[in-house]
Amino acid sequence: MAKGKNQTAFFCQNCGYESSKWMGQCPACKEWNTFVEETVVTGSKAKAGAASGPLKINAPSSLREVSLSDDERVQTNIGELDRVLGGGIVPGSLTLVGGDPGIGKSTLLLQTCQNLAAADHSVLYISGEESLKQIKMRAMRMGDFTDKLTLLCETDLTVIEETIKKFTPEFVVIDSIQTMYNESISSAPGSVSQVKEATGLLLLLAKSLPTSIFIVGHVTKEGTVAGPRVLEHMVDTVLYFEGDRHASYRILRGVKNRFGSTNEIGVFEMRKEGLVEVENPSEYMLSGRPIDASGSVVVCSMEGTRPLLIEVQSLVCRTNFGIPRRTATGTDFNRLNLLMAVLEKRVGLHMSDCDAYVNVTGGLKLNEPALDLGIVMAVVSSFKNRPIASDVMVFGEVGLSGEVRAVTGAGLRVQEAKRLGFTTVILPKSCLKGLEKFDGIKIIGVESVSDVVDLI
Repeated sequence: MAKGKNQTAFFCQNCGYESSKWMGQCPACKEWNTFVEETVVTGSKAKAGAASGPLKINAPSSLREVSLSDDERVQTNIGELDRVLGGGIVPGSLTLVGGDPGIGKSTLLLQTCQNLAAADHSVLYISGEESLKQIKMRAMRMGDFTDKLTLLCETDLTVIEETIKKFTPEFVVIDSIQTMYNESISSAPGSVSQVKEATGLLLLLAKSLPTSIFIVGHVTKEGTVAGPRVLEHMVDTVLYFEGDRHASYRILRGVKNRFGSTNEIGVFEMRKEGLVEVENPSEYMLSGRPIDASGSVVVCSMEGTRPLLIEVQSLVCRTNFGIPRRTATGTDFNRLNLLMAVLEKRVGLHMSDCDAYVNVTGGLKLNEPALDLGIVMAVVSSFKNRPIASDVMVFGEVGLSGEVRAVTGAGLRVQEAKRLGFTTVILPKSCLKGLEKFDGIKIIGVESVSDVVDLI
């Protein structure tokens, strides 16, 4: 019987493309310098278990025979998490949770396990990074746990597979996918081969048992999940935990969801007892904002079905260098340059010799076009040193011709502004059609950025 042979292959770290030789550019994703060399196993060792028994063939099912119940999803009793997941956990789903180290991924999943176990669901928490005592120390500050939650410290995929098949828990948490390894693959844990093999095995277990599995993934310095891009394609849902770990607020954002919307976000606050939901994030985002200060304006952004009021700040000052600086925190840097060019061309504000800094407070990263009008007003307010009234809220998209274009959800945005005590809303004039009347709030429609500059 031929022995297994060790051979080397080259894998693209971005998309997982495999090649027998190194290439400068990946032919699949067109990225440069992403190939790494890894050892792969061929022969009998790689095929171990493949021929251990007769081939099992599943009979196809008619679509009409597949039944769905109204209570198909399982609630985690964490409202912000259920919102991002689309209403709860779908049985047999595979969810990837990514984020920076120390951001709170493990804390969020441990709290989820606590609630699921309290609802009489069997949960298995598998950790490849912490010991049982370390998990116990972290869990003590969260309260009591029931016997439905079991712990396992293991990194061998073969042992993990047998354990899941033996105990068949309803929910499994893998922390983290970069620590798992398969003995049949000689490359190190966290490599492209190991991550693909581990995810493929967990996907098979999730769909066949069925068991809902959450896997934790570390991110690179670019903010994407470490490992091949194919990892995100294999799973059902991809959640990113964002925010500054030195700040108290965390944003849970869904970037892929086969069972719901990818526009929803969940807001949490990190406290001593763990993560606490922020049910009304607009009030938290606006707390502590300056009054009668130039360069500050409140903008409304729609995150899924939720209107979110946030403060946009700008600082425009004369530059001391030959080339002025442009800095954008929390929004698109290129969008800032575009909007300043519109002000130069369409309004005649000469800011080519000025530094411009724009900041979205609260640690959020927003790219919705409705922020354009707020950025324009904040920049003009700082440039002219004229403050905007604190009871004014704005939203609208700005085009290259200087026109202010309509955005969706105008009624929900105005309603949220009224609820929080704002008395004036500046919005695109085209949004006034079909907009219901709101008592106690003044609505101003604008057609171009020139109208906005005149208001300031």
